[in-house]
Amino acid sequence: MSTVDAPRSPYARTQRSGTNWEKWGWMYMRASGVVLVVLIFGHLFVNMVSGEGVRAIDFAFVAGKWASPFWQVWDLLMLWLALIHGANGMRTIINDYSSSVALGKVLRGAVFLSAAALIILGTLVIFTFDPCPSVSPDQLGMLPSFCPPQ
Repeated sequence: MSTVDAPRSPYARTQRSGTNWEKWGWMYMRASGVVLVVLIFGHLFVNMVSGEGVRAIDFAFVAGKWASPFWQVWDLLMLWLALIHGANGMRTIINDYSSSVALGKVLRGAVFLSAAALIILGTLVIFTFDPCPSVSPDQLGMLPSFCPPQ
């Protein structure tokens, strides 16, 4: 009695070389999600709970916060992590549901360009924000208290 081996499949696994971007995207989503929870709840606590609550949020409140490098970095991290997190999520949805390769490329390009534009504009706003702009005399009450008299 002899044993007959089943015919082998012609498929052979090949070792992938290079970076596994899907794995790193998956890991980014988990890590950024945890950090975003901390950043967002800290943001909500400072803006809504401490002090006078939501009624106190105005130009002077934002100017006072962004006068501190700590809050600039906090808001910058929140902006970058949230936009990249959201863009990566949209990329995943596009990969799962796009009906053609060309449509997927166009949609992923649109998501990339919109996320990049928002990141650039948001970063510019955070770092070029002037808390003491020149205003007319009737608007002086809206300036933060640390602004020098005009």
